[in-house]
Amino acid sequence: QVQLVESGGGLVQAGGSLRLSCAASGRSFSGNAMDWFRQAPGKEREFVAALNWSGSSTYYADSVKGRFTISRDNAKNTVYLQMNSLKPEDTAVYYCAARRSSSSAYEARKYDYWGQGTQVTVSS
Repeated sequence: QVQLVESGGGLVQAGGSLRLSCAASGRSFSGNAMDWFRQAPGKEREFVAALNWSGSSTYYADSVKGRFTISRDNAKNTVYLQMNSLKPEDTAVYYCAARRSSSSAYEARKYDYWGQGTQVTVSS
């Protein structure tokens, strides 16, 4: 059974940093897309960051570009999201998502596996 488990969320002041982790189990995702999304209260789930399977290419939502960094360790079947210069508008539940495909899709409906999410709250 495939599981994605996020960790690392919490409460942080504006300008602070957090590092999220997403550990996969049940199968290897070394050749698959594993990306990050988030969902704020009352809003739709939105794409945050993507990284190709080899780690050589990244793509970010404009709202996080320059502040967030996605990375992965295929040996550990884990993807990370380093979040710096956090803003109150970054407050959301952050989800790790994976696809059977090697290509990222940037649309939540195109992802096959999801974690349970981790809450990130940024206070002003």
